[in-house]
Amino acid sequence: MTSTATPFRYTLLESDPHAQRASFAEAVAQGLGSDPKSLPCRFLYDAQGSDLFEEICRLPEYYLTRAEREILEQRADEIAACAGPCDEIVELGSGSASKTRILIEAFLRGGRRLRYVPIDISHSALAESAKSLLGDYPRLEIVAIAGEYERGLRHLRADADAPRLILWLGSNIGNFDRADAARFLTHVRDAMREGDRLLVGIDLRKDRRSLERAYDDASGVTARFNLNLLARINRELGGRFELDAFRHEAIWRAREGRVELSLVSRRDQEIAIRALDLVVKLRKGERIHTEDSFKYSLREIAEVAQEAGLYVATRWLDGASRFSLNLLARAERPVPARADT
Repeated sequence: MTSTATPFRYTLLESDPHAQRASFAEAVAQGLGSDPKSLPCRFLYDAQGSDLFEEICRLPEYYLTRAEREILEQRADEIAACAGPCDEIVELGSGSASKTRILIEAFLRGGRRLRYVPIDISHSALAESAKSLLGDYPRLEIVAIAGEYERGLRHLRADADAPRLILWLGSNIGNFDRADAARFLTHVRDAMREGDRLLVGIDLRKDRRSLERAYDDASGVTARFNLNLLARINRELGGRFELDAFRHEAIWRAREGRVELSLVSRRDQEIAIRALDLVVKLRKGERIHTEDSFKYSLREIAEVAQEAGLYVATRWLDGASRFSLNLLARAERPVPARADT
């Protein structure tokens, strides 16, 4: 990982771009060479994908961003008070940080300085958000980390002088199945010190229509976002995917509690990927699984936290009880799962 610094308040820690390309190539070869076929959702967020996701967040069907923002706007000072005297905010999957600035303002209202550590796979998202935040908040320092979550965990394991607030917003936890979510939270918990807090945004279970519309909007932005993953393979790996030969699909799987996103082949086809020396064969109707978005009941949130050695210290819901912000703390001994649903 290399460091790019300005003389003032911004440092960018970035990983080797060749290693990132190799990771993408390996994942594509493995995912499209398997049966059933899949592609990891983290690769949706190149520069084009990040821009499309910001557009998704403004869609009327995509309630998640509005619901989470509502909680932050109404409860930011309360969240800051519950988090304690933090001098550093670390964010996993920071994106544009448009909601995070609400919390940053709450912490800065006390007159102190603050370090913000955004971790994101998108270089462009980090650069744009840092420029905006540094221009608006003169008492803010930013140490940006370009890379996947593991790099963020390495930062958390490093020594620091004061308690930190760790953010994992946007229901990004939903991209993990429940077992993997508990495992990842365990890694975060192991990197937390006494006094650290973890604020996790988690979308709640609700009716099928609301969920499927949120991930398959009428204007087709989510479809373009999903199809951009194939366009990225074309751009970076010499793929020959024809985007109009696929359709976007979002299905609510109630039993598993997840929205399943796929790209479905409209015909029998063979697609060459030059950089991988690979030919992908697809039947008409065959799916390439690209993302899951798991939804939780309040009981399930408590259970996954408990499995990870954490407990829900405080929780906030939006006015319509669609979305939750959960402040998690280390549990020094087993904590019974909460009985609320």
